[in-house]
Amino acid sequence: MPTPAALVALTGIFILGMIWLRTRMQYPREVGRLRLQRAGWIYFGGVLLVLATGWVAAPPVGRLLTPGAASTATLMREIWFLATYYLFILVHRIVKSRGTSIFRARPR
Repeated sequence: MPTPAALVALTGIFILGMIWLRTRMQYPREVGRLRLQRAGWIYFGGVLLVLATGWVAAPPVGRLLTPGAASTATLMREIWFLATYYLFILVHRIVKSRGTSIFRARPR
């Protein structure tokens, strides 16, 4: 049976994949392959930064917000990762509304 840290790491990878897929699906394939733009590198760098911050910060923040509750580090990290997914849905909408593309189709 995997350790709690391994489960949290797998969840982080899963969340990163879900953000990638959800963002990529927002851009139609007109001609050619979709390529990650400079804004996309920054966007996904931000995702990785928030996930890494959650690994470190979620347990103390959880203890601060829910003192005396049975909140474990694993649970707090999982909640942080799920909140990251929803946060980056909003971030993508803001970025796209300003006319910046995360992905762009390039001819083959």
